[in-house]
Parts: sequence; C-alpha cells; structure tokens
Amino acid sequence: MTISITGGTGFVGQMVLDVAHQRGMAIRSLARNVPEGRDSVQWVRGSLTDQAALAELVCDSEAVIHIAGLTNTPDPAEFEAANVTGTETLIAACKAAKVKRFVFVSSLSARKPDLSRYGASKARAEEQVKASGLQWTIVRPPGVYGPRDVDYYDMFRSARFGFVPLPPGGASSIIHVRDLAGLLLDLVPASGLVLKKTFEPDDGREGGWSHKEMAAAIGDAVGRRVFAPHLPEGLLRAAARTDGLLRGSKAKLTADRVGYMCHPNWVARSDRAVPTSVWQPEIGGSEGFKATAEWYRREGWL
Repeated sequence: MTISITGGTGFVGQMVLDVAHQRGMAIRSLARNVPEGRDSVQWVRGSLTDQAALAELVCDSEAVIHIAGLTNTPDPAEFEAANVTGTETLIAACKAAKVKRFVFVSSLSARKPDLSRYGASKARAEEQVKASGLQWTIVRPPGVYGPRDVDYYDMFRSARFGFVPLPPGGASSIIHVRDLAGLLLDLVPASGLVLKKTFEPDDGREGGWSHKEMAAAIGDAVGRRVFAPHLPEGLLRAAARTDGLLRGSKAKLTADRVGYMCHPNWVARSDRAVPTSVWQPEIGGSEGFKATAEWYRREGWL
C-alpha cells in the first residue's frame, strides 16, 4: 500500500514519516523543497497550487492524508488560498485518480469559525471534504506539541526563566505529535467505525488541561517553578500589534491568533473520541512535556 501525504516537511508531517518508516509503510509526500536524509520517502516536488504535482502525488495511491495547511499569517486572506482552495484542488486530484480514502487534518478551531479566520478556513475546508464523495475522515487535533514544535517551544523557553504568560483563564486538550501521527496512519484502513466521522483526539486527560496546570507541568519539565499570570485580551491584542510592527511577516502573535487563544474551552469532546479499538493515546501530557524538554535540550534549543 502506498499512502500519499501533504505537509511532509512540516512539524506533524515529519513525525508521520518517522512513524510510517518504523512501520515499514510506503509513503509518497509533496514538498516544495525536498529534504535530505529521507531516502525511504518518494518525494514529489510541488505545492497545493500545482495540479500536475498533485496528480503525480496521488497516482496509484490507496489513500491520501492531507496534513498541509497554513496555521498562522499576518495576512488573514492567505488562509483561504492555502486551506480552502488547496483542499479543493487536492480533492479534485484524488477524484481524477480514483483515490477514494481521504484523511483530513483540520483543527479544533473549526468548532468556532467566528473566532478566527484560520478556524473559519478550516471549517470551510471540512465542508468541502464532506461534500467530496470520497471515503473521508476528519481529525481535529487540539494543541499539538513534541519534537520539532516551535509554538509550544516558546512556553518551554519562557519557563526556564520562571515566567509563562497565559491568555485569559480556560482549558484546552493537547496531544503529543507521535500519538497524532500514529492516529493518522491508523485511520487509513476504511472501517465503518471511522468513515464519514469527525474525531477530536487528545492525550486521554478528561477535561483537558487548565492553562495554569499546563504552565506548571511545562515548568516541571524544565525544572522550574513558574509564575504564570493570565493576561487580558486587550493586552494580548496590543502585543500582537507590536509583534507585527517588529517582525512583520514573521510575527508569531497575530490578531487572528489572539481571537483563538482567548476562547475559554478548547477541550476535545468526548462524543468525538476515536474508538478505542482503532486508536488510543500512549503519551500523557506530563510524560510528553518532559520528553519534549529533553529533546529541546539535546538539540540545543534550550
């Protein structure tokens, strides 16, 4: 079986390649720039706007896992092209090649499309997937962390100095990137338990993590007790404007991201849990945070 993926050079995609290699699975991956050291992967050079590359990507594939997407940008209009039009183009390529199995990586933010342009783009992409006629499954990951992650990394780096600024009070679920990668591959077999279903996986912690609990666990992972104040939304929006002025297109804190961050409940819904006969998380949050901190140290990030 050949499985084709998008986003193979990204944070989640690289872990999918790692897990697939360990399982002896044949993977074909789309990439704008083909990386070195992944000789077991059949690379297709191109992007989601390149119809010829997409046709090559999905040709003779048994399944497609669509991971690629834009998660953050100073220009919210870019979400539409990357996440909506890109998904539409990939679906068309699958239908032309008669590839039926389609696993789509969405986001919990699609539950509340009014809060962010990113979430709205993922919600529209989900509707395209549902209307595609393919044998689809949608996965809405919560916060994804682990080796190579650059978003939660900021919290680890800040925790080293005993300070972790937080958004207004709330709770969220998390999932280690290795567990997510395993889930995506486990979903490829098109059983009746997973077809035309939307799943919200997590690390198995009921009720998720409060922001304070997460900050404390990350502090423990780096060996520090942390001060973790909740910052008001107004201050976060001011910080986003400042980040945009200072870093321009490389700004990490944007107004769109603040809208998402300030929502109080990003806990995975139990009625959208993956059936335990299909997949179960293996890495709890505390364990995963410690392993991630160790990876950051080993790689010289901390």
